[in-house]
Amino acid sequence: MAKQGLAPGLRGEVKLVVREEDTAQHLGSGNVAVLATPRMITLMEMAGVAAVDHLLPPGQATVGGEVHVRHLAPTPLGMEVVVRSELIKVEGRRLTFRVEAFDEREKVGEGSNIRFIVDLAKFREKVKTKG
Repeated sequence: MAKQGLAPGLRGEVKLVVREEDTAQHLGSGNVAVLATPRMITLMEMAGVAAVDHLLPPGQATVGGEVHVRHLAPTPLGMEVVVRSELIKVEGRRLTFRVEAFDEREKVGEGSNIRFIVDLAKFREKVKTKG
């Protein structure tokens, strides 16, 4: 299903300067104005997309399936976060990534993310049956 060349070692990266809308206080996952864990997870998934989706044939994309992360340290408003993803295993449609997040001072998150390659037309049809 996947395009040739989809192999361990592919990397993706996303960056974000923490704004109010990225905080635990704003997202309701806590009462402090630091990078929210749900936002960090979103960035980790975005880094996986950045690593592989551009290599897939037209009509295919990846979707999230499983996330295991540890949020190690707080990141305050105004500080930049860099999130990196590395593809470590390809099993058919199942892609496993190692993910890490760093702010300007230290590692703030780490874990794994599993994404699945889907045929977009079939995926959208399946979604429609739930509507």
